[in-house]
Amino acid sequence: MFELVDGPLNVPYFYEKYFNFYKDKNFGAFLSFCGIVRAEDNIQALSFDIYDNLLKTWFDEWQESVKKDNIKLCFAHSRGDVKIHESSYFVAVLSPQRKKGLQILNDFVEDFKARAPIWKYDIKNSQRIYAKDRSTVLKEAGLLQ
Repeated sequence: MFELVDGPLNVPYFYEKYFNFYKDKNFGAFLSFCGIVRAEDNIQALSFDIYDNLLKTWFDEWQESVKKDNIKLCFAHSRGDVKIHESSYFVAVLSPQRKKGLQILNDFVEDFKARAPIWKYDIKNSQRIYAKDRSTVLKEAGLLQ
């Protein structure tokens, strides 16, 4: 499951949706991570631009890579503005066993931070400011040079 949402995520909705879809599929672990916008540096919100097709390709590669371990991934991310104390990121890992699932969860989140085609902006004083100091150059993208 891969979902992009305009605005903040309704985390209880996604948690329940993913849990209910997979609860009877004989997984031993349902592990999740939720990213929440922190109040720091006087930001009012974060804003996200997403290259949808590239992000879907990245996610599909992940889904394929964990298939051999009988692991499933569910992912939701926000487009546009997300205010402080709201969520922009939710991932669930369904795994036969906790240990492998926890490893995959960590690796997925770290790879997302390094490679996902998402551009983040700070909203300060109602202005959208590119967060270049917290961004990663995407290999061979020709951006952020």
